[in-house]
Amino acid sequence: MVMDADGEDTPDGVLQLLRVFVDNQGAKAVFAERSRRSESPLFRWFYKCYKVTHRCLTGVSVRVGNFSILPPACLATLVVVSETWNHYAAAAFRSQLPFTMVPIPRGYRIAGTSRMNFVSLVGHGLSAISVFGDVVGVRLLIGSLVGSLIAGIGILIVVAVRLFSDRAVPGWATYAAFTLAIMMIQLLAIAASFTFFVLSSRANFGFVPCRDYPLFVAETKDLYSHD
Repeated sequence: MVMDADGEDTPDGVLQLLRVFVDNQGAKAVFAERSRRSESPLFRWFYKCYKVTHRCLTGVSVRVGNFSILPPACLATLVVVSETWNHYAAAAFRSQLPFTMVPIPRGYRIAGTSRMNFVSLVGHGLSAISVFGDVVGVRLLIGSLVGSLIAGIGILIVVAVRLFSDRAVPGWATYAAFTLAIMMIQLLAIAASFTFFVLSSRANFGFVPCRDYPLFVAETKDLYSHD
């Protein structure tokens, strides 16, 4: 069971996750899909904007957080997925583990206030998107190429109107073609940079939790022993 201890992940929610986990015979991970949030309206509005951006860049909808149950087989997979160290929920989706979701409203904090502000939201959102870095790079590459193609077609249209029509305003064709040419060059440069980004990201070695966690853990202790 993965959950926070601040009260937002409720005991009733734990029971709902357990029921679904048992119904699926422990074969799937079960995530809590938030059906209600307790933050301010402004925060929820920014969160909706983030969800739209995340969907457009990665193709994956943001619907869950850390509140979940993992079968042993899923846990064995996630601890060798380097993205888990960056963003747990996004890594679970990226690893294509079998999962299901249960709509569970978020509870209220036992004490204090949430530290999640606008800056934290942006950082957290970028961490989730970075898990799909190669997917984002390919999508932006395709978008840049499509944009450059549209700019090239625009240049051809401007030239055709200038040469084969008498409706052109004097001087407009030069400025229009020059502007479109700059846009096309910039989009092609962006496309090239995303191509190198995708290729280089596959050559980097990430943080593997089951191997590298001792670097961040001072001490471990067994609470129960099985003889």
